[in-house]
Amino acid sequence: MNLELKDKVIIVSGGAKGIGEGIVKVLAAEGALPFIVGRNETDNKATIAAVEAAGGKAWQTVAELIDPKASAQAVKTVLDQFGRIDGLVNNAGVNDGVGLENGGYDAFMASLHKNLVHYYLLAHHALPALKASKGAIVNIGSKTAETGQGGTSAYAAANGGRSALTREWAVELLKYGIRVNAIIVAECWTPLYERWIQTLPDPKAKLESIVKNIPLENRMTTAEEIANMTAFLLSHRSSHTTGQLIHVDGGYVHLDRALAGADTVGSSEGQK
Repeated sequence: MNLELKDKVIIVSGGAKGIGEGIVKVLAAEGALPFIVGRNETDNKATIAAVEAAGGKAWQTVAELIDPKASAQAVKTVLDQFGRIDGLVNNAGVNDGVGLENGGYDAFMASLHKNLVHYYLLAHHALPALKASKGAIVNIGSKTAETGQGGTSAYAAANGGRSALTREWAVELLKYGIRVNAIIVAECWTPLYERWIQTLPDPKAKLESIVKNIPLENRMTTAEEIANMTAFLLSHRSSHTTGQLIHVDGGYVHLDRALAGADTVGSSEGQK
């Protein structure tokens, strides 16, 4: 299926690693012009090099999105380069483990800035350009907002906010023809997820206990699978889909655990 994304300018926050990197690579393969907004220039450029080696194109700007001013500057950089924005993928963030027992006001607020506030700010600053292009927004969210996880109050709250903003923006932007959807991630294999697994006493056993609870094929979701759905939602092939929270998770959140033949096991989902 031709997604008709050729030459579409699409911002991808956190586009240099994990899920964001997968999204950038799929968009570039579809002929789009992904623009990475990421905190590390070396990582940004490494992803661009991989995209170019595969025959695609991508651009980058360095931004520490915990700084509220960074979102406005990032959008300005994209507009200075291309003069248009056709899509926005809000993806940057990390499950930072700020809970009730090991948090506090400063840590909680910092986590919200790290995981939620820039979702709003990037969309706010990109909105005039998205109105002009009748573009689309895709927010990457987490099952922690629906299932809970324990020890990660701030990240769960941020993801509840991501889901709520998705539905709110879908309503607010109907009159502009801008579609807004979210992809809810459960157990997706990324470098940060692997790093978390390796901190545990028995990483192999822990990973086995997690994947046996994923009903479809008893395996982790891949970044490419998240990316494929993202590309579809950005494209006009999903022209009558808005306000949806789409779970790309092998049935992890909604299917009966008995189908997987094991009891529920917690994990450190959300490590992008």
